[in-house]
Amino acid sequence: MAVQGFIFSLIGGLGLFFFGMQVMSEGLKKIAGERLKNILYIVTKLPIIGVLVGTFVTFLIQSSSATTVMVVGFVNAGLLTLKQAITVIMGANIGTTITAWIVSSMAVFKISHYALPLIGIGFFISFLGRAKNTKFLGQVIMGFGILFLGLGFMKEAFDPFKESQRVKDIFVTFSRDPILGVLVGMIFTMLLQSSSATIAIVQVLAFNGIISFPAAIPLVLGDNIGTTITAQLAAVGTNINAKRAAMAHTLFNLIGVSYMLVFVYNGWFVKAIDFIIPGELTLKNVMFYIAVSHSFFNIINTLIFLPFIGVLEKACLWVVPKKKDAVEIGPRYLEKHLLNTPPIALEQARKETVRMLQLACKSVSTAVNGFFEGNLNSLKSVPEMEQTVDNLQSEITQYLIEISQRNLSQVESEELPVLIHNVNDIERIGDHSENIIELAERKIENKLSLTDDATRELMLMWNELHNMMIKTELALEKNDVNTARDVLGHEGRINVFQTELKKSHVNRLNDGKCNLKAGIMFIDLVDNLEKVGDHLSNIAQSVIGEMRWKIYGKLERKETVEKRM
Repeated sequence: MAVQGFIFSLIGGLGLFFFGMQVMSEGLKKIAGERLKNILYIVTKLPIIGVLVGTFVTFLIQSSSATTVMVVGFVNAGLLTLKQAITVIMGANIGTTITAWIVSSMAVFKISHYALPLIGIGFFISFLGRAKNTKFLGQVIMGFGILFLGLGFMKEAFDPFKESQRVKDIFVTFSRDPILGVLVGMIFTMLLQSSSATIAIVQVLAFNGIISFPAAIPLVLGDNIGTTITAQLAAVGTNINAKRAAMAHTLFNLIGVSYMLVFVYNGWFVKAIDFIIPGELTLKNVMFYIAVSHSFFNIINTLIFLPFIGVLEKACLWVVPKKKDAVEIGPRYLEKHLLNTPPIALEQARKETVRMLQLACKSVSTAVNGFFEGNLNSLKSVPEMEQTVDNLQSEITQYLIEISQRNLSQVESEELPVLIHNVNDIERIGDHSENIIELAERKIENKLSLTDDATRELMLMWNELHNMMIKTELALEKNDVNTARDVLGHEGRINVFQTELKKSHVNRLNDGKCNLKAGIMFIDLVDNLEKVGDHLSNIAQSVIGEMRWKIYGKLERKETVEKRM
């Protein structure tokens, strides 16, 4: 039963951990408007500020694991860059050492105590909240609670290790060799899922005279490597930048421990702590010595790495390379220093908008092909592409707003709202790719099949839409009015396809050739393809209007119609 309880707690904890991470990241992405994004940008603009933020947050929640998980979530949601994340992680390493100063014996601060209240509070905020942002806030809080609950279950799965005499014997045997001591500290922190727990065990062993202070130091250093496993777990299923943020945590601590071992071997580390703390080392104050050692390592490591954050970032890019088919997450052309030259900044925004359209169209193509092929593996890249499209919408819109605050010509002023409308249309195209993924999953999971006629009709409609996408990309990139007019011709044919395919579907239902569930899926796909065509048509219209869309004219006609009504 003990083994069964261990396995169940571990598997259940991991499941809750991953689910909480997913809920939290999704809520962060939805709630984090430009205001929060700008605050985060300002807060982490200077490396030292990022370090202070990481230290303070970790001090409040008493868990570097939770802080690094949050950082990975922020990076995954596109709220922090890799470089900004590194500074916060550095601060989290310092912040977690404060726990060693305030804990005694085996007392470990358990974030799981707050899990259930957070889940309850988050649910009620999400359930009772009227505003969307309020609901999303509840989702974030609930995600944190689920995440903390998962961490709590994982800790409890390994609780027997904390009281085991055999564990203490292992510490005593292996801690005499610094490298073996580092390995032991690392492994036990990975198992316990809590650096604070490992440090507390080391403090108690030293307080009881079982291990000496010099023997405790390698265990403390190993603890700093072991604690990085939580960020690695949090990065599972996230985008490449989030994986790099987790790797930054690992590399930062691993490199720091490696060079610090040199000072451990020659005795300089112990001498440094003796110099910092006045008085003689005794069993009564050895726990304090260990706490100082923990802080000393992380503060020194941060001070050494702070000027070389760019180097650490490049190391992460090398260790976690971009795959050939990986999506470039952030904006490619939006440069802040160009904002004071509006014509050039607008050109950069146009290029980014074209790139965004190409990515949205690629996500739709991948989703539709996956639907026809019945292959879920081919759909794995679509969510990342769609998330990137969402992030680009936010980035481009903010960039255009900043351009609007400069001195613009009449033509430039008229083009700004056109670009914003185009960006919104492109984002909606990306949303439809997610809808098509859901249809593909429904088809595969429920083993639904379409008739040969239905498949052939869908293929014809898709070929029409695919050609429309190619021409829309070309029209927007080259500002080609003639190609844009061709796009409108495709849009008309797409509408005809929608009408004809629905008629054919009704006939097949009446003839008993198609079951109801497959028929609903068929209609949903047709409607999604038609709506993609509508958004492409809107983009083509903007090109025909020479990027000076008749927005004002449309508004005037709308007002005239309303007056007549």
